[in-house]
Amino acid sequence: MGASARNEERNNVEQLILHLIGDYVLQTDWMAKNKVQRMPVATLHAFFYSLPFLLLSPSLLAIFVIFSTHAIIDGYRLARFVVFAKNKITEPGLKWADSSETGYHKDTPIWLAFWLMLIVDSVMHMAINYAALRWL
Repeated sequence: MGASARNEERNNVEQLILHLIGDYVLQTDWMAKNKVQRMPVATLHAFFYSLPFLLLSPSLLAIFVIFSTHAIIDGYRLARFVVFAKNKITEPGLKWADSSETGYHKDTPIWLAFWLMLIVDSVMHMAINYAALRWL
C-alpha cells in the first residue's frame, strides 16, 4: 500500500472518529431531545458537531457544508424519509401514516426501528462529510 493510500485510509478513520465525537460525545441530552422540535437547537448541535472537523480541513466551505447539512438532516429527521423510501420499494402498500416516526412500520419493535434509523442517519452524515472534505 502506497503512502497516498495510507493517508486516505487514515483520513477516513479520522472522519469516522470525528463524526462519533461530534454526534455522540458533544451532543447533550437536551440537544438530543429538542433538536427535532426546535431548529435553533439543531443548529447549536450542528455547530458543536462541526467543530472537530476543523482539525481535518482548512476549507471553511467544507466545514459549512458539514454544519448546514447536519442541522437540516437532524432538525427534520430526514433519515426517516430515506428509510421509508427504501422500505416502500419492497413494501408498496406501506403508508407514511404507519411509518412517520422512524420510517419503519409502527409494528417494527421500537428499539430496532430506532437503531436502524440512527444508522441510516450516521451514514448520511458520513457520506456528506466525506464528500465535503474530499472535494471542497
